[in-house]
Amino acid sequence: MATTPPREFFAASALEVGPRLLGAVLTHETASGAVSLRITEVEAYVGDGVDPGSHAFRGRTRRNAVMYGPPGHLYTYFTYGMHVCANVVCSPDGVASAVLLRGGEIVSGEEVARERRGQSVPVRELARGPARLVVAMGISLDDGGADLLEPPFSLTLPEHPVAAASGPRTGVSGAGGGLDFPWRYWIEGDPTVSPYRRHPKA
Repeated sequence: MATTPPREFFAASALEVGPRLLGAVLTHETASGAVSLRITEVEAYVGDGVDPGSHAFRGRTRRNAVMYGPPGHLYTYFTYGMHVCANVVCSPDGVASAVLLRGGEIVSGEEVARERRGQSVPVRELARGPARLVVAMGISLDDGGADLLEPPFSLTLPEHPVAAASGPRTGVSGAGGGLDFPWRYWIEGDPTVSPYRRHPKA
């Protein structure tokens, strides 16, 4: 039976929470209807001088303040000036850590997701990739700071933990994208997992 995690579930490093989120179902209810997504791919980011790929690498700013807690909330941001990405905040209050939601399978509310993504989009592509996932789920930049354990969001964990494959993060430039940071986790063989793309060198 699926269960709602306690707040303490998120109070660990993103390196622990990330693989545990695989198979979990995230639901977002809006005026258009509810969409539920089974998480199939994530990336972990930590901060404060540890992870050069993290928004919190150089410390706390106005932009990344949500990453510092409380855990179990949503951290959203613009990327490339046009896309929104969504992250699950982890670690105890005051410690920067977050899990990027990279891909998932729409398990409920497919028609609502299609209205947002397009009627001709293949099922596997509806939420395959972080920007597509956010659009399909109806998440916006204004959802930054939202509690994932309170309406309009909910999160349930799978009855049994899902085995996680791991490897380098995708699309991360510089040292943060190297083999020293194999912090992307995914469900092996799942069609909604995005292909690995190494970030081009500057």
